[in-house]
Amino acid sequence: MPAINSIAKVVAKPLPRVISPKTQAILDYLLVGSFLGTASWFWRHNKRAAVAALLCGGAKLAVTMLTDNPGGVRKVISPHARREIDLGLAAMVATMPEFFAFKDEPQKKFFIAQGALITIGSELTQYPGRSSGRKERSRAA
Repeated sequence: MPAINSIAKVVAKPLPRVISPKTQAILDYLLVGSFLGTASWFWRHNKRAAVAALLCGGAKLAVTMLTDNPGGVRKVISPHARREIDLGLAAMVATMPEFFAFKDEPQKKFFIAQGALITIGSELTQYPGRSSGRKERSRAA
């Protein structure tokens, strides 16, 4: 996992889970839109970054649509598995500049920021059957 994602995870972990599954779905679709919109913007400046944004947007869209949450179309992925998939997706997004060989270009910043946002969103989302507060969850364990 890239360093910024690890830092984001450490910072967000002690915070209470305040994002509901419905809000998470809305934020996910906004994130997909940002990937697709940015891909069109990048197309004129850096085609490799544009293709990377399209791939990331498509992957995020697929995960969002297949999750058993409000906003999902097919109930294939459980919310708990979704959290792990999101953390992997965040790492993938953050490493796209290296994979597509534009790590020295200014478009790298977008992917680093998106990876951190996905990580933070995953850490702050409430999942069914689990407490929204960290203290309550640790007492039950």
